[in-house]
Amino acid sequence: MDARIRGTVEEPRALSWSRTVPRELVHRASVAEVLLTDVLRVDETRFLAAACWSRSHPTFPVDGHAVHHPLMVVETLRQLGIFIPLCYLGVPVDTRMLITDVFFTTEPAAQPRAAHGATQITCRVRVTGLRAGADGAAAGLRMHTEFLAGGAVFARAGGGARFLSAERYAALRGPLAGTCQPPASAGLLRPDPARLGVPHARDVVIGCAGAPGPAPREVLVDAADPWHPFFFDHATDHVPGMVLLEAARQAAALASDGALARPTGARLTALRFTEFSPAARIVCVPHHRTCVFRFTQDSQCPAFGVLHYTSPLRA
Repeated sequence: MDARIRGTVEEPRALSWSRTVPRELVHRASVAEVLLTDVLRVDETRFLAAACWSRSHPTFPVDGHAVHHPLMVVETLRQLGIFIPLCYLGVPVDTRMLITDVFFTTEPAAQPRAAHGATQITCRVRVTGLRAGADGAAAGLRMHTEFLAGGAVFARAGGGARFLSAERYAALRGPLAGTCQPPASAGLLRPDPARLGVPHARDVVIGCAGAPGPAPREVLVDAADPWHPFFFDHATDHVPGMVLLEAARQAAALASDGALARPTGARLTALRFTEFSPAARIVCVPHHRTCVFRFTQDSQCPAFGVLHYTSPLRA
C-alpha cells in the first residue's frame, strides 16, 4: 500500500521502478547516477517516490556486506529536492539549488539487505516552509522524507534548500561561477582506505598533512579522484555537500582508528560555500556515540555538524 497514491484529482496508480527519471531533472551527468524512477504528487505538500539502489553503485561495499552506504539516503533526498521543485513547484530549470542543512537517521536492524539486482526504495515526502522571493518565484523550502523497503521504514532524512536564479548565483559567486572541474589532488598523504571504511584508494576524499602515523597533524578535504563517478559526477565550482559529509565520515573513522566508520545518522549545516582551494581543514572530536566536526577555511567555518553511531567509542 505504500506504493499507491490516493486522494488526488489524478487517477491513482502504482509507483514504477522500471526506468529512471531524466538525468537533467536531478542534476546528474550520468544516467547510472540517477536513483529516482518515479515521483507522484499526493496533495499540495506530500509526494510519493520510487528509487533504485544498485549493488553496482560505487558506494556499495565489496567486502561481503549486503547493506547500502548511508550516503545513498542523502543522495536520494538530494535528487528529490531537485526533481520536486522543478516538476511540481514551478521552479525554473536554470535555478541553482543550494543546500542549507541536511540530516538523516537510519534503523540498522531495518536496513534492506541487497540481493540480486537493485533494492527498490519507496519515499514518502513532505514539503514545508515553501518561501517566495520578492519576484514571486520560489526562494526555498524544507523537505522531510521517510524511506521504506518491503513496507518498513528504515531511514528518515530532511533538510533545507535555497533557490537562486542563474543571475543571482553568478553575482554571488563572481569569477568562481561556472562549471569548474575540481583541481587535481594536492598530493597529501593518504590514509589506508580500509582504515576509512572504503574499498578503493579513489574513494578517499581526505588527505593528511604532516608525518604519517595514528595522529596526523592536519586532515584536509582533498579528493584522491577529482573525476570520481559519484562524488564528482558533474563539474562544480565548489565542494559538494556530499563530499563534505563523506570527508567528515572519513575523518571521524581516522580519528577513532576505524571504530567510528559507519554512522547511523548525521547532520550537516552549511553556512557558506566550501571552496576547493585552499583545502578546507576538518576538525573532529569523537565522543561516546557521536563525533562532532567542523570545517575551517581562511579562518572561517563554512560547515559543521555531527555524526551518530550505534556502538560507543571505547577508550
